[in-house]
Amino acid sequence: MKQDVETFDIFDKDMHHMGTATRREVHGQGLWHQTFQCWIFFKQAEDIFVLFQMRHPDKDTFPSLLDISCAGHLLAGETVEDGVRELEEELGVHTAFDRLFPCGIYQEEQFLDEGKIDREFCHVFVLKDDRPLLRYQLQEDEVTGLYRIALTDVRRLAQGQIMSPIQAVGVEPDSNGELRPIERTFEACDFVPHSSAYFELVLNAIEKAG
Repeated sequence: MKQDVETFDIFDKDMHHMGTATRREVHGQGLWHQTFQCWIFFKQAEDIFVLFQMRHPDKDTFPSLLDISCAGHLLAGETVEDGVRELEEELGVHTAFDRLFPCGIYQEEQFLDEGKIDREFCHVFVLKDDRPLLRYQLQEDEVTGLYRIALTDVRRLAQGQIMSPIQAVGVEPDSNGELRPIERTFEACDFVPHSSAYFELVLNAIEKAG
C-alpha cells in the first residue's frame, strides 16, 4: 500500500532531522514531516480568485473536502524545490520554482480520526496562473474537482464568517475523464480546516504577488 511504501524525512518540533518513516508511521505516531503547498490564484477584471481542489474520496486524510490548489508530502531526501513536481502531477502545471512566491514555513498540527495526528512543516507558496480551468489536467487518483472561489469569500472562510453558501465555478471529470464546467455551492464544512493565521499568511501573499 502507498502508506507503507512512501517514506518521509521526520523531524522534532524544532525542525531538527531525526530520520525517516513511512506515511502510515508519520500519521499514526504524529511525527513531524514536510509538505509542499501551492495556492494558485488569478485576476479577472478587478476580482481575485483562488483555486481549491477537491481531495479524492480515498485520501487517508480529509477525503472529499476542498483544500489547497496543490499540495503533497516531500519524500525522504527531497528538497523544497522538488515540490514543483506536485504541480505537474496533480494539475498538469509545468513551472519553474522561481516563479513561486514564498509565504514561509507554517507549522501545523491537526488531530484526525482514529487517533491519528498530522504534524507538518508546511512550505507554503502562491502562484499566479491565468489559464482557463479547462486547461488543467487533474490527477485521477488525487483530485476530483478544481474550483475558483472569490478572494472575498476565502477571507470570510478564514474569519469564520460563512453564513451563506459560497458560489464556485469549477471543472470536474466526466465518465470519460474529460473535464466539464460546473457550478457548485459549498458550506464551511466542505473545506479542510486551517487556522485563521494560516489563511492570513496565504491571503497576504496573494495580495502582494498579485
